Amino acid sequence: MKTVFLYLCTALAEIVGCYLPYLWLKQDRSAWLLLPAAASLALFAWLLTLHEAASGRVYAAYGGVYIAVAMLWLWAVDGVRPSGWDCAGVAVALAGMALIAFQPR
Repeated sequence: MKTVFLYLCTALAEIVGCYLPYLWLKQDRSAWLLLPAAASLALFAWLLTLHEAASGRVYAAYGGVYIAVAMLWLWAVDGVRPSGWDCAGVAVALAGMALIAFQPR
């Protein structure tokens, strides 16, 4: 459970760190958004170091969680309900993540 929570926090930090510059560049928001964006991306990088597995395995497994969190962001922030195909893709990505992250050691 700790691993999944850590992956979720990592994904959220990355998405926020990328979304804030998007707001500045595409929606004419304040350049001051770049400061919390940089902090969020620094938090993202630090959170990746807290995982116990080898870095390559962490990055590979993290990708599946990132996909799931991005779809939730699509729904919650962008107001776009994910399609059945989106949900199927998330399920496949999370299955891959589980195989990588929770393999017997």
